[in-house]
Amino acid sequence: MAIREIKTYGSPVLRAKAQPIENVNQEVWNLAQDMKETMRLAKGVGLAANQVGVLWRIITFTNPEEQKDQVLINPQIVHLSEEREKDEEGCLSFPDIYDQVERAKKVVVKGWDLEGKEITIEGEGLLARILQHEIDHLDGILFVDRLSPARRLLIRNKLKRISVAEE
Repeated sequence: MAIREIKTYGSPVLRAKAQPIENVNQEVWNLAQDMKETMRLAKGVGLAANQVGVLWRIITFTNPEEQKDQVLINPQIVHLSEEREKDEEGCLSFPDIYDQVERAKKVVVKGWDLEGKEITIEGEGLLARILQHEIDHLDGILFVDRLSPARRLLIRNKLKRISVAEE
């Protein structure tokens, strides 16, 4: 297992759409282990493959209800509740930037585990937020995209400080 570099705001890979994984092989398993280790070391609660420079549809996250790390391959949101809530979010690709983001309070997500079995996760509150945030990454959507134009303007200088040059 290895610690991977977390790409920061401005890196083109964060805006790219990740590709589905066709079969779970050793390379996918290794990436998942690296992502879990990288997420833990960075003290994060979620990490998408884009954030470590890999355009595959895979996320790792700490399930706050079970306090265990999980991997989800080809995650897909199949249901979002109409009830929404606003709460603070941050992102490992945006060091020291936090803001209030509105998201669905509950979600149902389907995907595969590392054994290639289809799984369904029903999440509420923090777990729902983590899943939505990480799946957004796979589609090239960043949490700052979900802020109002006024809020983005307020954090503009912070974004400029962390922005990396085009790779």
